[in-house]
Amino acid sequence: MLIPCPFCGPREHAEFSYGGDATVRRPRQDEPEWGQKWQAYVYERANPRGPHKEYWHHGMGCRQWLVVTRDTLSHEITECMPAEQAAGIEP
Repeated sequence: MLIPCPFCGPREHAEFSYGGDATVRRPRQDEPEWGQKWQAYVYERANPRGPHKEYWHHGMGCRQWLVVTRDTLSHEITECMPAEQAAGIEP
């Protein structure tokens, strides 16, 4: 599987580390029922079928965190962007 790194170009997935689901929001400690929300954040995961946003870290390249949209059935990658851009943070 080739991941189209926006900084380095297409690279084999072996250069990257999977970082988890990019659609799950980490709960803040000041939220009501934080303990239950934290437990759900850590342990409860969906197993989506089809397009899914994931964090990937390019550890053997530019060392940037990326958000990759990958189809979990075909492994086709339709989008790849810096995690900062996906979060709306300017680099």
